Amino acid sequence: MKQVQDYIRTIVDFPHEGIMFRDVTTLFADPRGFRMAIDQMLHPYAGIDIDKVVGLEARGFILGGAIAHQLSVGFVPIRKKGKLPGRTISQDYKLEYGEAIVELHDDAIQPGEKVLLVDDLLATGGTAEAGIKLIQRLGGEIVSCAFIIDLPELGGRKRLEAMGMEVNALCAFEGA
Repeated sequence: MKQVQDYIRTIVDFPHEGIMFRDVTTLFADPRGFRMAIDQMLHPYAGIDIDKVVGLEARGFILGGAIAHQLSVGFVPIRKKGKLPGRTISQDYKLEYGEAIVELHDDAIQPGEKVLLVDDLLATGGTAEAGIKLIQRLGGEIVSCAFIIDLPELGGRKRLEAMGMEVNALCAFEGA
């Protein structure tokens, strides 16, 4: 029987030499694999009070929308700077080569709302940390952070757990 990681393709030396890119588009394209991933991502939250699912750009939108639908709650995107049309708050964070900024509509999360943060992959945790800070600035309470893939060697899980976050991932791959 196939497991989630069996649907994930590895592309060597993308986007840079020495990187083993974990491509979840092959998982998304397979109806059984995609259903399995969504069901397994939902499992830890059965019976847990969640008001909103927040997805990180861009693959977190695909997962977050499906999870929000299954939970019958709202979905909120965290996007790259300049992509949201309304008033936003922003958070900068460091990338491997430089910096980036993500934004959230300033009215997307209400104080006290319980939030599940979702993305496809946890590497260094920089993007997730930026998303967490945005949610917290609006008064949201993060129930957990859910990912398909964890890359433990890059330290993202430890980084988020040091912030007091619960982290769930369906599988882990060694190497960067």
